[in-house]
Amino acid sequence: MVVEVSRPLISEILVKVNNAKDKPKKIAVLKQYDSPGLRMVLKSSFDPKIQWRLPIGDVPFKKNDAPAGTEHTRLEQEARTLFHYIKGGNDKLKQIKCEAMFVQLLEGLHESEAEMLIAAKDKRLHQVYKGLSKQVVQESFNWDEDYLDMTHKDYKKSA
Repeated sequence: MVVEVSRPLISEILVKVNNAKDKPKKIAVLKQYDSPGLRMVLKSSFDPKIQWRLPIGDVPFKKNDAPAGTEHTRLEQEARTLFHYIKGGNDKLKQIKCEAMFVQLLEGLHESEAEMLIAAKDKRLHQVYKGLSKQVVQESFNWDEDYLDMTHKDYKKSA
């Protein structure tokens, strides 16, 4: 039995999904590494109701070239701050400050997580990671068409 010493970066988890051979294995990877941070990133990319406040396209930032697991922050922990960059999350934040904070976030992350987050912002994770589809994500987390957790005690199916 293989015991993982540290949790992989979200970008590494998505590479594992990409490398899984079929849909059940892709779902199994997402379930194995399920976390609030992973869910936030995936939902921000796949849920059409979530709109990012940031322009689509490349972001000018200085890549953090430190090896994985060393001198960088982890998106797993930083995901709780993503609301600043989502419309309706912190609309009082001035646009210029929002964009500057996003660049700072990217510069603190490992390069692979920063690139993955830019793809999530542009709603193109499914283009970067083969087999990471709306259906795979929804099945993995028991989400309905509106990305609501169907296993939540207060879940009510919309009419």
